[in-house]
Amino acid sequence: MAIREIPVRTLGELLDRCTPAEPDARTGRRRDTGVYRGAFDASRPLLTSLDRLGGVDPPHTKARLEAHVLRNFVRYARPHVDPAMAAGDWEHLVMAQHYGVPTRLLDWTYSPLVAAHFATRDTRRRDGHAPAVWRLDWQRVHETFGFPPLALLTQELDRMLPGDEPMTPWRLFDGCEGRPFACLVEPPTLDARIAVQAASFTLCSDKSRPFDAFLAEHGLEGALTKFVIVGDEVSRLRDQLDMVGFDERRLFPDLDGVAAALRRYYA
Repeated sequence: MAIREIPVRTLGELLDRCTPAEPDARTGRRRDTGVYRGAFDASRPLLTSLDRLGGVDPPHTKARLEAHVLRNFVRYARPHVDPAMAAGDWEHLVMAQHYGVPTRLLDWTYSPLVAAHFATRDTRRRDGHAPAVWRLDWQRVHETFGFPPLALLTQELDRMLPGDEPMTPWRLFDGCEGRPFACLVEPPTLDARIAVQAASFTLCSDKSRPFDAFLAEHGLEGALTKFVIVGDEVSRLRDQLDMVGFDERRLFPDLDGVAAALRRYYA
C-alpha cells in the first residue's frame, strides 16, 4: 500500500480533508486524532534532525554519533537549565530536540495550521518541489506496537517502552535487544513555544532509515497521509495563514519570532 497523496489548494480545503467524514460514535463530534508535520519538499522522506546531520541528498545518517551528541548537550547545557526543567534523561533528549540539537525525535503538531506554516515559510519554488503537510494516525501506530491510545509523557517512557529492564535513552542508543516500536511523546512545556505550537514528537527504535520507511516495513503506510500543496497556490495559502494569525510572531512568542515575521513579510 502506497502512502496517500492528496493535493490541496487552500487552507479551507486542507482543514476539510483533515476533518473526519463520520462523527465519533461516543461524542458525536468530528474530532481529528492525527498529528501533522510541515515539509517544504513533498518528495523527501521523513528524516530526523539526526538523519539530516549527515546530508539529505542522499541521506547519510550520522546515527552512530547520537550518544555523543546528547552527552555533550547535557554537559554544556547544565549552567543554562533550571534543574526543575530537566527531571531525567528523557527530558534532556526532548530539550535537546526543542533547541535544535540533532536527535532521533521527529517534530509533529496537533494543528494542521501550524504544520502548514512550517511547510510554507519559504514560498519560493525550489526546483519545482511542492511543500506538503504530513498527517500521522498515531493511534493506529500505538495499536500496532502495543501502546495505549494516549500520547506518552516523558516520565512514562522508561516503563512503557519494550524491554526486560527500564528503558533509557542510553540503552536505546546502544541498540539494546527488544522489539521494534514507534510512539508519540508529549513533551513538558519547556517554554511558550511548545504550548502555542501544540508540539509533540515521535520516537522510533530504528535510526537506520527514514520514519516513513520504518512504518512501511511494519505495514503502516496507511497511517500516513501527505497533503501536497499545489505549487501555484503556495503563496495564496501562505497569505491565508497570515490572515488567520498563524505566523512567526504568534508561533514564536518572543523577539526572534517578531523579527522572523518581519523578515518574511518584507521579503
